[in-house]
Amino acid sequence: VRLSSAVSAFSAPSATATATFAGGCFWSMEHVFDQLPGVIAVTVGYAGGQAKNPSYEQVEMGITGHAESVQVVFDPERLTYADLLDAYWHNVDPTDGAGQFCDHGTQYRPIIFYGDEAQKRAAEQSKIAIEQSHRFSRVMPQILPAGVFWRGEDYHQHYYKTHALAYRMYRMGCGRDQRLRELWGTHD
Repeated sequence: VRLSSAVSAFSAPSATATATFAGGCFWSMEHVFDQLPGVIAVTVGYAGGQAKNPSYEQVEMGITGHAESVQVVFDPERLTYADLLDAYWHNVDPTDGAGQFCDHGTQYRPIIFYGDEAQKRAAEQSKIAIEQSHRFSRVMPQILPAGVFWRGEDYHQHYYKTHALAYRMYRMGCGRDQRLRELWGTHD
């Protein structure tokens, strides 16, 4: 085997795309997207606010306008934006616009942040499809332009892996999985 052949077989994809979502606790949203084949990286952080370089403490106090968010880098040849939207919808409570599950406040509001017009159209179409299903009395997640994404502190990155027991206890105590089963019939 020639080295150049072996290296090219393991090269990164030639083009990647980025999507940003807020759906309550960013640890739980990171967990969702990190499991999808075709996702290259998931970063937790803050989006949708006014302050520059906000800290976790500032966001949690609700003074920056940011929502806990995840930025997903993916290979569009392996995973479509529509696939990401499907994963998003099935892991949020679309009836709650003031937070998600046990977490309430503007920092936990559900938002699909679009990076371009194609993402905006896809997000709007997915929301319309959910509304037209008449499964829910209301569909609250907002669809907003992406703006600046601020990376969260290192200790929040991959928290569901680095603090697996604490994360599982939080998730169970928050009732996220139970509510997802009530809403969607299954959970991811």
